[in-house]
Amino acid sequence: MLKEIKNICCIGAGYVGGPTMTMIAAKCPHINVNVVDINDNRIKAWNNPDTDYIPIYEPGLASLVNEARGRNLFFSTNVNQAIQDADMIFISVNTPTKTYGVGKGMAADLKYIELCARQIATVATSDKIIVEKSTLPVRTAEALKRILDNTGNGVHFDILSNPEFLAEGTAVSDLLNPDRVLIGGEETENGRLAQQALVDVYANWVPKDRILTTNVWSSELSKLTANAFLAQRVSSINSLSELCEVTEADVDEVARAIGSDSRIGSKFLKASVGFGGSCFQKDILNLVYISKSYGLNEVADYWEQVIIMNDYQKRRFAKKIVETLFNTVSGKRIAILGWAFKKDTNDTRESAAIYVADYLLSEQAELVIYDPKVTKDQIFSDLDYLGSRSTEENRDLVEVSNSPYDAVENAHAVAILTEWDEFVTYDWSKIYNSMLKPAFLFDGRRLLSDELMREIGFEFYKIGKG
Repeated sequence: MLKEIKNICCIGAGYVGGPTMTMIAAKCPHINVNVVDINDNRIKAWNNPDTDYIPIYEPGLASLVNEARGRNLFFSTNVNQAIQDADMIFISVNTPTKTYGVGKGMAADLKYIELCARQIATVATSDKIIVEKSTLPVRTAEALKRILDNTGNGVHFDILSNPEFLAEGTAVSDLLNPDRVLIGGEETENGRLAQQALVDVYANWVPKDRILTTNVWSSELSKLTANAFLAQRVSSINSLSELCEVTEADVDEVARAIGSDSRIGSKFLKASVGFGGSCFQKDILNLVYISKSYGLNEVADYWEQVIIMNDYQKRRFAKKIVETLFNTVSGKRIAILGWAFKKDTNDTRESAAIYVADYLLSEQAELVIYDPKVTKDQIFSDLDYLGSRSTEENRDLVEVSNSPYDAVENAHAVAILTEWDEFVTYDWSKIYNSMLKPAFLFDGRRLLSDELMREIGFEFYKIGKG
């Protein structure tokens, strides 16, 4: 019998769980949605009466939270109660790349997933549908099922894979109008019924022809593959950006020419200082590790090159700054505009800015950093996490500014590392006048006009243009 979903629980109130559950609550007022997390500060932030201060910045998210919170959307640290009450449980916890043991630096660390499964197995007293929302390696559902089915308490669990395909900065529109919703289920009668139950939840606002159903393994692999293909396109165009610079071509013109080919398409052909975010690198490394574990070394080598190219792009941009500033940045003030890995988000995970800054700091530059949405604490946390130098050294060499105009005051150079729209609107003549001369400007996101910047007086470098 098809199960009617009245109560949903999501374990994990982060960048995926928070926005996804908010959209489900907004579009399904007949379903109670409980988002739970053991991080008390995060839950307090989600419950902040002023939704401008919820923990995740996404355009349009605050108004949706305001609409549904307290009606049928609830944020809590009471994980056990939410598990007990739920008909369907989404697991949306972090699956970072392992930093220890076998698979270090490549494999996904599944300890948080396993902890969730064991907690569900211990607490649940009624049948549940378990939905993998976190990005997971292929066959993770099998491990989940083995843990859940061996509790001995007679509770039946169905496992579904429902990977997210959100782009940070456009998460709300991606959830509201998705290209597709993918739901993988077990090929059994119960599996098909569980799959249909989740299809019916999304069908409250997503056209049914965009809801794709597959087996669990295809769904798990599709998520890794989608991110790998997108990242591959970015690394491909970035590899050509250096060739454009030495041949005096323009990478945007090349991208427009090849993107006009309907077989290629124009998306993800924007050259930059490199991709970041929580998914691309982690998922490709996971794909590399899985391939190696099955002995598919040529497959692994192919995908690993995407990461190698991305690391090289960040490194060569930083090196370009040093070379241009007469081969030394020691003691020089460099303003960095942008710390988030992309515009319209406060997420900094794997941001290119972190690695460019780290390279410059290793050359003893003095950095002043401005980002409209990233906090000072987060910036220092990102730098400290790398462990390249002591926290005291980071604080001696780095200043975080609340104003872009203060950040550039008396700077030797400015580097744009996030494509925030507001950067285009700045008074660049005022910025030029406040800097030391010659005033160097490095555009790692291809935001600004070459002609205008050079007319103002800048020594201007734009990635991908000779």
